Amino acid sequence: MHPLVEQINEKNIRALARAITMVENDHPEKLDMLSDVFAAKKHARYVGLTGSPGAGKSSLVNRMITHIRNEGKTVAVIAVDPTSPFSGGALLGDRVRMNEHFTDDGVYIRSMATRGSLGGLARATKDAVRICDAYGFDVVLVETVGVGQSELDIMKIVDTTALVLTPNSGDVLQIFKAGIMEIADLFIINKADLPGYGKLKALLKELVMMTAKGDQETQIVKTITTENKGIDKLWQKISEHHDFLYSTKEGQKRRRFQQQLEVYELIREEIWRDVKTYVEENNRDITIEADSDPYQLAQNIFEKWKEDNG
Repeated sequence: MHPLVEQINEKNIRALARAITMVENDHPEKLDMLSDVFAAKKHARYVGLTGSPGAGKSSLVNRMITHIRNEGKTVAVIAVDPTSPFSGGALLGDRVRMNEHFTDDGVYIRSMATRGSLGGLARATKDAVRICDAYGFDVVLVETVGVGQSELDIMKIVDTTALVLTPNSGDVLQIFKAGIMEIADLFIINKADLPGYGKLKALLKELVMMTAKGDQETQIVKTITTENKGIDKLWQKISEHHDFLYSTKEGQKRRRFQQQLEVYELIREEIWRDVKTYVEENNRDITIEADSDPYQLAQNIFEKWKEDNG
């Protein structure tokens, strides 16, 4: 077993942090370590929250942490922050909002930078979730930046995906984007004390009926984080969805599909890394000019790589 994983099993929080840094930096030992991490998993509950900036996701996560801790469970939070254009690091806004939990040994909060990822999620996020699971946290919450199509990436990471919306914010337009309706297991109408709540809920109910999937109906929960309202109902619905995933054939089918997506993603990553190294090592024979035909060039490089690698 990898030394870091042994230390993680012994509840060494510094080893946990070092392991996450290793996957963020794409360390050569990453895959070997992660294989041991997977073997050490303890079946934590993975929950993702996504939605547009300003929907109150961080405040909602903060309330959820308190609720989960009151149930006696430990919780890790992976907050995917927008990357700073100056330092390349995460802006760490979520950590500031959750500062009341810093001294709690049962809570671990880690901000991760998107580093320009098109999907809005660092590739290392899923690995970080698994590392937190191996450490022994009961629940792992993943909060995404919620811009562009990042909501689609979260499906590959968590058991339950919650889309956070607010009345009269224009968020309704976001849910019509391709794929977002399909990946949401739960709709959260946050700031439900604002005008427009009834209209948004009615629209969501209509959309849920139009896009019904399998035996599990997408739930709609209202929350008001400033008054700590709706958090218990939210956690109840998340728990019900988790039970559905692990006790029904439909849930098992969805988990197999999720696993398939991850395997394909890892294969693509390894092929890309191998091809990139091949191009860099053969840069005298492979020339990429500013006006090169990218389609033909990519095909030529890939064919040559396959030929030279048997």
